[in-house]
Amino acid sequence: MDLISYTDKQIHSLKIKAVQIRKHIIEMLYQAQSGHPGGSLSAVEAIVSLYFHHMNHSPTAPQDPNRDRFILSKGHAAPTLYAALAECGYFEVNELTRLRKINCMLQGHPVCFRTPGVEASTGSLGQGLSFGIGVALAGKLDQRSHRVYVLLGDGETNEGQVWEAASSATHYHLDNLTGLLDRNFLQIDGKTEDVLRIESVRERWHAFGWYVIEIDGHSFPQILDALDRAQQRKNQPTMIILNTVKGKDISFMENNVDFHGVPPNELEYQRALEELDLIQRKLEVSP
Repeated sequence: MDLISYTDKQIHSLKIKAVQIRKHIIEMLYQAQSGHPGGSLSAVEAIVSLYFHHMNHSPTAPQDPNRDRFILSKGHAAPTLYAALAECGYFEVNELTRLRKINCMLQGHPVCFRTPGVEASTGSLGQGLSFGIGVALAGKLDQRSHRVYVLLGDGETNEGQVWEAASSATHYHLDNLTGLLDRNFLQIDGKTEDVLRIESVRERWHAFGWYVIEIDGHSFPQILDALDRAQQRKNQPTMIILNTVKGKDISFMENNVDFHGVPPNELEYQRALEELDLIQRKLEVSP
């Protein structure tokens, strides 16, 4: 299978965009003093890859029937999606600092009828994949060319509805559906394997009939190649397992379950931005 190659310049641009998104996340959550930093930070590279390279979408034509659809099943990671939508031009970037405010379009979980670019209202975990299957089936029936992408959390797969959906997707041969599993090994109550064991994730999705790709969820080349492979797969849905770090790129948040749903205080906010500034400066001086 021939995969598309990516230039160093393209990958470098995506890395800089990822830092910008992470800065937005920290700023949003600090200003709101509410929200979920850990799972928002772990999903950055996947969402950046989709919105800034792979998906067919446009803020000037948000209802184009042939647009690709992205569904954030793990709706508590909404800050990442909002930051990406703002950077793409769906709404003004300064709107991000109003996260979770009364009458703001950016609520704690995505709401499709309030926020430009949001395809589905999510937050009740376990439902996003079922919704995505409906959208993918509709695309098949309407003979549309669009693709559907659903990002799930690994703790979310404790929900039985996920596995009913997994069976349905293979039953209907939904090759226009790609799932992305944010495998950061932590959920609100602790380690995923302590709460309810889900290993081996790869074998489980394979047993349900999915084409499974397991990669480093923070590597842009691996993510982009996996998305291309999924697009070329026929008669079968694809699940991309993204091995990630919860709280990625913020040293004191990484692999720290305490930051699942706790925003940074003032000292943590300043420290997080300093760490991200350092990453950005290193990228800006690199070839």
